[in-house]
Amino acid sequence: MRRRFDPYLVLAFLFSLIMLGPLLYPGYFWNAHDARHSVFFLFELDRSIRDGVLYPRWSPDFAFGYGYPFFNIYGPLSSYVGEVFHLLGFDFVTSVKIVFGLSIVLSGLAMFLFVRRLMGSRAALVAAMVYVYAPYHIFDIYVRAALAESVSFVFIPLVLWGGYETVMHPRWNAIVGMAFAYAGLMFTSNLVTLLITPILALYITVLVLVKLLDEMPLRGFSREYVLMLMGEFLHLAIPPATGLLLGLLLSAVFWLPAATEFKYVRTDQWMGGYYDYQDHFVYFFQLFSPRWGFDISRPGPDDDLGFQLGIVPYALGVLSLLAFSRLKGHLKAQAVFFLALTVAVIFLALPTSLPLWEALRLVRFAQFPWRLLFIPVLSLSFLAPLILEATGRDTPPLSAVLLAVLVVLGSYPYVRAEPGEPPEGGVSLAGLMRFQRTSNEMTGSTAWVREIPTWSPFADLHIAGIEVVTRIDYGSIPDDTSAVTLEWHTASELIGYKTDRDDLTITFNLFYYPGWTAYLLEKEDDTYRVVGKLPLKPEDGPLGRVTVKVPRGLHYVLLRFEDTPIRKAGTALTWLGLMLVVVVYGLRRAFFVVR
Repeated sequence: MRRRFDPYLVLAFLFSLIMLGPLLYPGYFWNAHDARHSVFFLFELDRSIRDGVLYPRWSPDFAFGYGYPFFNIYGPLSSYVGEVFHLLGFDFVTSVKIVFGLSIVLSGLAMFLFVRRLMGSRAALVAAMVYVYAPYHIFDIYVRAALAESVSFVFIPLVLWGGYETVMHPRWNAIVGMAFAYAGLMFTSNLVTLLITPILALYITVLVLVKLLDEMPLRGFSREYVLMLMGEFLHLAIPPATGLLLGLLLSAVFWLPAATEFKYVRTDQWMGGYYDYQDHFVYFFQLFSPRWGFDISRPGPDDDLGFQLGIVPYALGVLSLLAFSRLKGHLKAQAVFFLALTVAVIFLALPTSLPLWEALRLVRFAQFPWRLLFIPVLSLSFLAPLILEATGRDTPPLSAVLLAVLVVLGSYPYVRAEPGEPPEGGVSLAGLMRFQRTSNEMTGSTAWVREIPTWSPFADLHIAGIEVVTRIDYGSIPDDTSAVTLEWHTASELIGYKTDRDDLTITFNLFYYPGWTAYLLEKEDDTYRVVGKLPLKPEDGPLGRVTVKVPRGLHYVLLRFEDTPIRKAGTALTWLGLMLVVVVYGLRRAFFVVR
């Protein structure tokens, strides 16, 4: 059955376009918190893809050229979307701006579709506008320029929608939809996924309990009845659990190595000092303060930033309480759930929640407690349109449009960006080196690095405009030995050497990290033949660089960044997930054809 034309969906789309205004201006808001990061992440991904590495886990130019396993531990989807537009001919900055723009429009449409399924189109319009125009969402885009988190706004409503459908209307399409939404969220931001997953689990549990009690009203607690309840609970939980597990399978190529190999990178530089979460709680008055600025987060209550969630969303959220008496069944349960979620997360953003932060160690990776405010944006988006339920069928159709306009006008003064000058050297290797020198968090390092570098020989060459053609540290090559790089790529290097020494160890200007592998090659008729693997380990020095022990004679060494067993397992699981989807759809199609 074809759905009729929905004017409220069109309005949601058109109203969302207003939010794109600052993106349409020439230039870029370079001074936003992560603005340069977003561009250089795309720049680095592009270098690897053009070198033939379609899923690059190693970023060769980060850490001043010593390299860093960035996309092995950081969700790559937002950069991949930007790469599509860059390959279509847009420059790096424009590609990033397009992704920001898409995240705005698609997040509104995703919230619209989710809420429409629950409350209808009028409520969906209000929910979508609260979601798009919540000041924290604007803050995320135009003050923080947090590309991955902004794109994650698209997937969060889709994940919840999938959870709802798999419980209330279980079917294979709903399970697959939930799985792809969850996988998309995982590929976008592992941090947001970490925070949303327990909320998703609680949301699904609430829905399962509501449906369970609707189908099997309480009538005592006999052993037989309790066993029946437990059995039915598991029966109802199977579809959403299947969707979640399938989502984990589809995204295993990313999250499995990220979770198991994260311990091989240094995190101390992101967990202390400026990033100490104890210095970045939100003070209660800041949740309502109209103050807005473009500074960074600072200890104390005097941040020149806006941490409010919006006076209109707050007001609509409070007024939604008037509708609670009219709500029934799962909708009432969801309203209570999102109200409790709003209160709980706002509490976690306040200094009074410090003991909980001390106890919940995983939450510390959020670094800034105010980062949790994206969750109340979600819950207020659900609560805000409930005011329409308070008046029931007597609600004029135009009331939803007026509320949506009120939401837009309430946040419109904050829809602005602060223009900035591009980095010296532009979006180039020279620009990247200069940027890293002024941005310590860009200088990620592996666990074997004892002293985080502040510059490198590579950086000098890039600044001078000289192409880097080797990673060999010639300080490790004795005078009676020769070595030369024959081929150089983003994740591999082929060298030839000649030595009469039995104890020669060649050091490469690369941070050691699991996956670096060295092969001894012999050349026969212009082709190279692998003789065997060579011992490779981190140097016993401040930089923890790759060292390879090589035999006497004239030989060739191939140094290559490869998948570890856990990365191969993750890749295999992702392929398994895709095959399951294809096979089940194929079987269903064949079944219906036979029938």
